[in-house]
Amino acid sequence: MTGHGSHTGHRHHVEAPAKGHHEHESMMADPAMVVTMERDMRRRFLVALAFTIPVTLLAGHIPGVGMPVPMPLASWLQLGLSLPVVWWAGWIFIGGSYHALRNLKLDMSVLIATGVLAAWLSSVYLTLIGYPTAYYEAACMLVTFVLFGHWMEVKSRRGTSDALRALFDLVPPMARVLRGGRELDLPTSAVVVGDLLRLRPGDKIPVDGELTEGSTDVDEALVTGESRPVKRGPHDPVVGGSINVSGAVTMRATRVGTDTVLAQIAALVAEAQNSKAPRQRLADRAAAVLVVVAVGAGILTFLGWTVLADAPFLTALTFSISAVVIACPDALGLATPTAVAVGTGLGARHNILIKDAATLEGLSRIQTVVLDKTGTITEGRPSVTDIRTSPGVDPDIALARAAALAGQSTHPLSQAIAAAAVSRRLPIPGPVTGVADHPGQGVAGLVAGGRTLLGNAALLQGAGVELGDLATTAAELAGQGQSVTFIAGDGRVLGVIGITDAIRPTSAAAIRELKAMSIQPVLLSGDRRETAEQVAHAVGIDRVLAEVRPEQKAERVAALQREGQFVAMVGDGINDAPALAQADIGIAIGAGTDVAIEAAQVVLMRSDPADIARAIRLSKATVRKMKQNLVWASVYNVLAIPVAAGAFYSSLGWSIRPEVSALLMSASSIIVAVNAVSLRRAQI
Repeated sequence: MTGHGSHTGHRHHVEAPAKGHHEHESMMADPAMVVTMERDMRRRFLVALAFTIPVTLLAGHIPGVGMPVPMPLASWLQLGLSLPVVWWAGWIFIGGSYHALRNLKLDMSVLIATGVLAAWLSSVYLTLIGYPTAYYEAACMLVTFVLFGHWMEVKSRRGTSDALRALFDLVPPMARVLRGGRELDLPTSAVVVGDLLRLRPGDKIPVDGELTEGSTDVDEALVTGESRPVKRGPHDPVVGGSINVSGAVTMRATRVGTDTVLAQIAALVAEAQNSKAPRQRLADRAAAVLVVVAVGAGILTFLGWTVLADAPFLTALTFSISAVVIACPDALGLATPTAVAVGTGLGARHNILIKDAATLEGLSRIQTVVLDKTGTITEGRPSVTDIRTSPGVDPDIALARAAALAGQSTHPLSQAIAAAAVSRRLPIPGPVTGVADHPGQGVAGLVAGGRTLLGNAALLQGAGVELGDLATTAAELAGQGQSVTFIAGDGRVLGVIGITDAIRPTSAAAIRELKAMSIQPVLLSGDRRETAEQVAHAVGIDRVLAEVRPEQKAERVAALQREGQFVAMVGDGINDAPALAQADIGIAIGAGTDVAIEAAQVVLMRSDPADIARAIRLSKATVRKMKQNLVWASVYNVLAIPVAAGAFYSSLGWSIRPEVSALLMSASSIIVAVNAVSLRRAQI
């Protein structure tokens, strides 16, 4: 396992505005574009409303309210007033349907445009032939109400986009750059990789990098969720957007522009919002079918009333238009994308980054969570607590020799050994040559010309080194929950080093929450079984997979899947990446390595195990909203079409005028959008 890293591999891009009204989902990658879309929807809605009100009053269908304008003048006035509603405010639907049909697609734009144009064109025809009745108000109300529903949808998405904008605002517009021996104030966008930057106390860090001079405390709360400032010194990484709290330091830029952590977080959230959940793909297919059903219902309704019932032309036309208008599955199209947008935004506000809608939905199905021990259940910052040596071996000499070899490895246990030698100010022997890494076992090499081994019992036994009495000592340390590492030199064991990695304060509570949701937690570790079981017992995990080599982790996850379990894997290291990829859902602890984060579908920025249960609760709440919306939208359409088509008119006298159909159809969309937005109040 390696030390701390940052996120990589996520492209941040902005797509051009799409032509269909539902295709505006692709524009959510840019917060500024979301604001522009919301303003456009609001402007179109307000203009449509301003003209729809007099058109409705001229129609005279509201008892006690109306304009005393005689026919046919009222119809001609309605025609004029409806023009900006249909052909400007409603153009996003009409134009969108044209592009959809050119691409041989049936989407919401097609159906809305069909309803609007059927009502408006038939009204124009009736006006031209001098007929005293028209349906301008139905066309205008349909445009107005649908615009209101989509304005509410975009408004619900803006909450998340505002959160993304807040992330972008964390980056200062200017940076203090050292070039050519001078200190220059340059736009942050002009900083390039390798530039040296000067930071004063209180400055926001403009880009990702590493400190080269000085030490300071860095407040990363707004970026990673870390509640307390962290100490940073030379060679330590710093994240753009965090705050330099105390010291005057110099840093080197290592990542700029779209490669920084902040940009990748924003891209990740945007990608999640723009992706489609499995239920959305089902809804899209259903919506395409409903387009055909709606248009077919309108045609069959007209033919049924004229041919079978021998009804007057106007009666048949009224029922036909009502059926087409009310059948619009617009609510079905809004059902899941709005819930996904709100859900991913809510996760981001809790420092839980979910990469796509399918993952957001899949989290609700988790049955087993496999947790890597080091860096997930524990802090991932081990420290040496015991050194036991063979008779006649000085503990400081054994530790110094171990540190010489440990300095060649990035494994957390090796780093702990090297740090212990530094803290004791021990002289480190050298040179160190011929270093060979043995994955899952340790490292070997020549220290000052002497063959040296640093690792577990398997490494020493494979080299023919007997453990002797230190095997019992190692078992004792492991029983106390310590990780044990042997040091051997010149063909004999020199000592055993006990290393403790503190358990995270929230680990036990996180395990209790998983169990309360009937989810089985499993501890996965390369440590000795005694050590792993000690840690598992401390946090309440019953099932332990111990002494697992890095290359075996993915197979252990696959074995759980073969048991019929839907498995999530939680890890933070390079050797966790294959298991994260193998799992049904891979969850990376945010302080982990780039490789682990790239392989995962969920990133817990706060490195808090409690966020595992929080992510699952978020998923369950989002899926619940999706189901509610899909059921409502589907049942509503199925029940509404026959009523609007006049199936109960002869027997019960039930009928719905086209303008009322427009109101009822739009009410369904608004209910769906409001229900999705209510997810913001979910307690996760």
